[in-house]
Amino acid sequence: MAEHVARRCCLGWDFSTQQVKVVAVDAELNVFYEDSAHFDRDLLEFGTQGGVHVHEEGLTVTSPVLMWVRALDIILERMKASGFDFSQVLALSGAGQQHGSVYWKAGASQVLRSLSPDLPLHKQLQACFSISDSPVWMDSSTTAQCRQLEAAVGGAQALSCLTGSRAYERFTGNQIAKIYQQNPEAYSHTERISLVSSFAASLFLGSYSPIDCSDGSGMNLLQIKDKVWSRVCLAACAPHLEEKLGSPVPSCSVVGAISSYYVQRYGFPPGCQVVAFTGDNPASLAGMRLEEGDIAVSLGTSDTLFLWLQEPMPALEGHIFCNPVGSQHYMALLCFKNGSLMREKIRDESASCSWSEFSEALRSTEMGNGGNLGFYFDVMEITPEIIGRHRFSAENHKVPAFPRDVEIRALIEGQFMAKRIHAEGLGYQVMPKTKILATGGASHNRDILQVLADVFGAPVYVIDTANSACVGSAYRAFHGLAAGTDVPFSEVVRLAPPPRLAATPTPGASQVYEALLPRYAKLEQRILSQTQGPPERIPQAQAPLLTLPAQTH
Repeated sequence: MAEHVARRCCLGWDFSTQQVKVVAVDAELNVFYEDSAHFDRDLLEFGTQGGVHVHEEGLTVTSPVLMWVRALDIILERMKASGFDFSQVLALSGAGQQHGSVYWKAGASQVLRSLSPDLPLHKQLQACFSISDSPVWMDSSTTAQCRQLEAAVGGAQALSCLTGSRAYERFTGNQIAKIYQQNPEAYSHTERISLVSSFAASLFLGSYSPIDCSDGSGMNLLQIKDKVWSRVCLAACAPHLEEKLGSPVPSCSVVGAISSYYVQRYGFPPGCQVVAFTGDNPASLAGMRLEEGDIAVSLGTSDTLFLWLQEPMPALEGHIFCNPVGSQHYMALLCFKNGSLMREKIRDESASCSWSEFSEALRSTEMGNGGNLGFYFDVMEITPEIIGRHRFSAENHKVPAFPRDVEIRALIEGQFMAKRIHAEGLGYQVMPKTKILATGGASHNRDILQVLADVFGAPVYVIDTANSACVGSAYRAFHGLAAGTDVPFSEVVRLAPPPRLAATPTPGASQVYEALLPRYAKLEQRILSQTQGPPERIPQAQAPLLTLPAQTH
């Protein structure tokens, strides 16, 4: 069959919340093979819903570790049955859902090293985990541990400056602290703690893979400036933690050659390289091929910003991670809860439930909306912590309502001004070469994208991100192969299909918004100071993981 003509390739894996997925990408960067194993459908014996088990109290959320191993077995067997030529695989890398953790029992490394090619992995690794159900990113049961960690380093802002984020319930350091406090015996029998990403890499290596710096910066444990574990954070979480984590490595590191198990069972070449696996958000940044100064805006149920930063300024909101494809740079994530649902509500109220009427309102109103500004938060916002609808006239007087067309523009301008203000608060700057990459449902609306281009003063492109974490992992595998020669990531992926230009800034837009942005920021502060003191932190169960809607996390 034609598709089985020998093609040298790299594999990209994604161990996400609901499935394990693989793509094969050839040297011209074409995806020519993909498959997935869906946990709820293909692994019924584990009884997950949405890939997880939500425990009775509603805060603890876990996934069975062996389910992930079994999913890998299923995909590899399917690839083999389809005639996939493993001998052509040069390297592989992958992504894991961020913030999940895996606890290897004492003696597991010996089992990994001596795998028998006659048996599937899950049969050999059954007794290898001291905790059989891994806490994942949806878990919000560690508020007490978050408080302890922030107190140990001198407060939330101090922790953010050190590790890139204030303490978050789902972050791994706090999860480890909870396991140590509540299950000290299991903790003492643990010889290695992996993230989902480094756990998956370990399966391919046949030995423990180090944690990469990019995914490692989602743990509240890594000093993002010098990329080493923070002694004070480790000590605040659990004893002997440094030896259980191993040393972090740059994200483009080749961590070793593939285990002989895969050579003998599937026909991988012995020289197939394993490039460090990373988190799914960093892998998506690679898949979208962000470059310095670029920004990705995901317009989904929640709106998410991915930023490429050179000099980060960690804050109490948002997250700063080490950049997975630029070792001297950083990436930031910001999440806004009032995204698509808020846009749909205003559409229904002010545009007779019609997107074409909504778009017509954006086209018929002027940039800057005559000085009218609006804040629309029907659910408690994360960035910043405000709820309610707040409208202001050009004279900064609070007003109860706007005309319908003004309301629509106030919503869209307000959403994008907030994104720009909070991005700049983390150190982001629009540069002459800045591109905005838009994805998610609202990226199909050209008039919304026009406002985005105008507010940021940069061209907006749209990009297909259906498999961004998976494809980004394959790109990173190619980068890992080339990185010994210091080749920049952008050079490695230059053959990939380019994003499509959707909107360029209207002449005069920058003057309009440069005048409005400081006013919008001041009004936001005014609302914050007037609202009843918001809760110290939004329960993390509500806060979505910062991810692209096109990915099933």
